[in-house]
Amino acid sequence: MYINFFGDCVYLLSIQKIKGGPFMISEKILGEQGIHHVLEKLTQDVIHRHKIIQNLILVGIQTGGAFLADRICSNIKKILNYSVPIGSLNIALYRDDWTKISYQPILQGTNITFSIDDKQILLIDDVIYTGRTVRAAMDALFDIGRPGQIELAVLVDRGHRELPVQPNYCGKVIQTKRSQTVNVFLKEHDGKDEVVLDTQ
Repeated sequence: MYINFFGDCVYLLSIQKIKGGPFMISEKILGEQGIHHVLEKLTQDVIHRHKIIQNLILVGIQTGGAFLADRICSNIKKILNYSVPIGSLNIALYRDDWTKISYQPILQGTNITFSIDDKQILLIDDVIYTGRTVRAAMDALFDIGRPGQIELAVLVDRGHRELPVQPNYCGKVIQTKRSQTVNVFLKEHDGKDEVVLDTQ
């Protein structure tokens, strides 16, 4: 493991040999405290922009976005003592590449039990890449109702957009190559909070 100093940030680099393949370099972009601070900042930005919080609905894209939506909802509750309605969205069958997937997609289940008509929807995901996931999520939302407004919040923006989709709220922007992978680990699913950039 190597420690790489870049500006005011310290990145942990680890190099591991993939069995039968090339070396993998893993660079930790955010740790537990970093993710915590990013979500606090995102929450403050959302509250600042939405003066009438009662018209806001949080919708997390399964699976990472759903966990992040829960955390932002908890943050809003602590600050305003108000529970924002929250739901989760499965976009597997709305993806434009789902017919090319060789395996059967696992459906986590969409959980939106209230009307979204004329509401301000904050769509939440862990990473934005090409923009195709967000497009699929918006298609799914419009099959449920007709929102008055849709905004997007992401933990990480890794670039390489293929569609004209940009987040309204973004925790961290990182420069990546298409060959690299951004992995987001969250305690609810992985037992730890971490954002890692993997390079082969």
